Amino acid sequence: QVQLVESGGGLVQAGASLRLSCAASGRTFGADAVGWFRQAPGKEREFVAAVNWGTGNTHYEDSVKGRFTISRDAYKNTVYLRLTSLKPEDTAVYYCVATHLAHKGLRVGVVPDSEDDYDYWGQGTQVTVSS
Repeated sequence: QVQLVESGGGLVQAGASLRLSCAASGRTFGADAVGWFRQAPGKEREFVAAVNWGTGNTHYEDSVKGRFTISRDAYKNTVYLRLTSLKPEDTAVYYCVATHLAHKGLRVGVVPDSEDDYDYWGQGTQVTVSS
């Protein structure tokens, strides 16, 4: 089992930056993909970004490209999401996710962006951007 614990959310003004952290316990990441989804009030949950832990390949949702950066620290078994140039429409609960690719029948090098491809979910951290 993998437990994911997010931190770093908060209330900021438009244009500000935040860094979200997701620390994993129970198992170290290996042949995994780790990433972030978000859910805004009244909207469906959507993919934000993910990284293939082994290759370092990343994948971003179009609206966050150039503003958000996902990174990983293998020593700390932690993944980060740097959010810059924040907009009110970025307001959401941000969820850390992880999956063991082989268990989902996925190739080792992929970076999935579907909810169904992720087995482990954190509790979420709130990001609120005021205008």
